[in-house]
Amino acid sequence: MTIAIQAEGLAKSFGATRALDGIHLEVPAGSVLGLLGPNGSGKTTAVRILTTLLRPDAGSARVAGFDVLAEPNQVRAMVGLTGQYAAVDEVLTGRDNLVLIGRLLGLPPAEIKARAAELLDRFDLADAADRQVKTYSGGMRRRLDLAASIVGRPQVLFLDEPTTGLDPRSRLELWDIARGLVADGATVMLTTQYLEEADHLADRITVLDHGRVIAEGTPDQLKRQAGGQVLELRPGRAGDLDAVVAIVAELTGGAPTTDGDTRMVSAGVDDPRVLTEAVRRLDDAGIPIDDLAVRRPSLDDVFLRLTGHAAEAAPDTNGDGPAGRSRRRRRARRSAA
Repeated sequence: MTIAIQAEGLAKSFGATRALDGIHLEVPAGSVLGLLGPNGSGKTTAVRILTTLLRPDAGSARVAGFDVLAEPNQVRAMVGLTGQYAAVDEVLTGRDNLVLIGRLLGLPPAEIKARAAELLDRFDLADAADRQVKTYSGGMRRRLDLAASIVGRPQVLFLDEPTTGLDPRSRLELWDIARGLVADGATVMLTTQYLEEADHLADRITVLDHGRVIAEGTPDQLKRQAGGQVLELRPGRAGDLDAVVAIVAELTGGAPTTDGDTRMVSAGVDDPRVLTEAVRRLDDAGIPIDDLAVRRPSLDDVFLRLTGHAAEAAPDTNGDGPAGRSRRRRRARRSAA
């Protein structure tokens, strides 16, 4: 089995904050690894190291067989990167953006023209190829950005939260594109806060929290860690919430999770027959219920079980999120001055 991405003991700190704390990663060629975690978990820091944009404080990594520290130019020739925000020139047309990338990569002029036309057609941008990018929608810009990242036919593609800010339709379109790239033989590392996205696209998932790997496995393996199934119920009256939580806790032997805004009470169950007993006890207590169901656990349940908080709830502490990027820009301006 060929390993496309391998990292051993990667560590990185920003001041007193430990962004990565000795993580290990291994991604077989031709597969998709979902790197899952909230803002501040270290996802973007890991991607920046693996694409040679940032040096680790400790550890080692190889991408497409090349060492990211000793052989950065070879690594760059093998990878493509799509970041959280579309990095395209709004003044140029879509076609000119792709031609520019081809020229920067040193491709032959005839190949550049053919490759640009191929990608514009593949990403459903042919009709808008000669329009300025500033006239594109958000989804069109993201598709163009992804097309630009594969002009040079990279062996390894890093998608760093590629669907951030997209509407559901554009997100589904990007998922289809990512599946097509893998079908063509690319290896993909996908970072995301969207648990559904990782579930749909990833062969394996690595969960990061506060710079550490806290779980890894296939989506189904991780879901099994959250328990057999999940009991969900919503009382019809807000005043009954505490009583419902107490009943569910007694039935499941654990502490249910409660969403105060939606009044949804959830708990892992090993036996779906708990549903029948829950109905009996709620009826005996005279508590009306708006929703009641038993379902398979989702990756949201996995993350909550592993970390104690939702995937989007953690603060940005290591510079991965908007606040961190803003701090880095301010430091850069001060240094330049």
